[in-house]
Amino acid sequence: MTAPGTYLDHCATSPLRPEARAAMTAAFEVTGNPSSVHADGRAARALLEAARAQVAALAGAPPAGVTFTSGGTEANVLALRSALAAGARRLLISAIEHDCIRETALASGVDVVEIPVSREGVVDLDALDGAIAAQPDGAGPVFVALMAANNETGVIQPTREAAERVRAAGGWLHVDAVQSAGRRPSGLEALGADSLALSAHKLGGPQGIGALVAGPRTRIVRDLPGGGQEHGRRAGTQNLIGAAGFGAAAEASLVRRDFRIGRDEAASALAGAGAIVIGAGAERLDDVLCIAAPDFASELQVMGLDLAGVRVSAGAACSSGKVRPSRVLEAMGLGDLAGCAIRLSGGWSTTAVDWRTAAAAWIELHTRQASRRRPVAA
Repeated sequence: MTAPGTYLDHCATSPLRPEARAAMTAAFEVTGNPSSVHADGRAARALLEAARAQVAALAGAPPAGVTFTSGGTEANVLALRSALAAGARRLLISAIEHDCIRETALASGVDVVEIPVSREGVVDLDALDGAIAAQPDGAGPVFVALMAANNETGVIQPTREAAERVRAAGGWLHVDAVQSAGRRPSGLEALGADSLALSAHKLGGPQGIGALVAGPRTRIVRDLPGGGQEHGRRAGTQNLIGAAGFGAAAEASLVRRDFRIGRDEAASALAGAGAIVIGAGAERLDDVLCIAAPDFASELQVMGLDLAGVRVSAGAACSSGKVRPSRVLEAMGLGDLAGCAIRLSGGWSTTAVDWRTAAAAWIELHTRQASRRRPVAA
């Protein structure tokens, strides 16, 4: 049982929505395999396709364009492998992409170009123009991976502007929408994407399920051999319980709410106490706040806040336990601050009280830390 506290780590995982819990509870009563043709199988198939339609509505896509995966990581990897299968021999990725994109690209054996970002964490579109223009003969179609919003800073990327450039070159823009979905419009058209990755547990669904969503002109290859599930794109019996929860969470997330409630007040209080707000000059997700304090290690902040009952992260959840500066913040040119940053992230259940509690706890922690560094008078 988790100890009670103030939870501001929704970018790592969001608490399960009641709608998702109810849908999953009902799905447990469905016995059949969605691929079976008997009555129980047809009931399972109907439930699976209803969930697919709910996710498709969130993504602004036809249900046939939704491929259920084990999560956002698999969705991103499947998009890259599909691009390679389509003949791409040069991959353009931003310098702040999630490790699943970067490591898959680097392991692909083809040329990889990392597009730099500004000090505010926004991709350099002029550099992207140059990289597209430099596409050599024989490199296949242009493929660009650009996340909708960064998972560490919350900085929103200009995907629609990037899409214009990619489309003019006849290329493919893949958008990692894992963090933006459920927080702001993140469908194919809204992002200008040819394909996008989603993850259920980032928007109040269960862990262990996500989706790759593709537009009509984008071909997703079969990456996992076996049966013909997921329109022949991903073999294996589908996670029916997870899909039901994902669908319910996706539908619930379409009801808009004020995600910014309390965050800006907390940001002002923290800045007044010495915190540096990362990406303050850029458009950011309304409920994400990345801060840094010089000479105050990220790990010390996370542990100190945890002891005070406030749950936050230092960088991406996938990198937890790794004592190293944030690659994203290093790409932004923040130097030593990259090892002194933490991320506070709200979500569907966050209140203004949560933000005030977190800000007060950090200010107290920072004050104690600063007092330890002051020289003792002779």
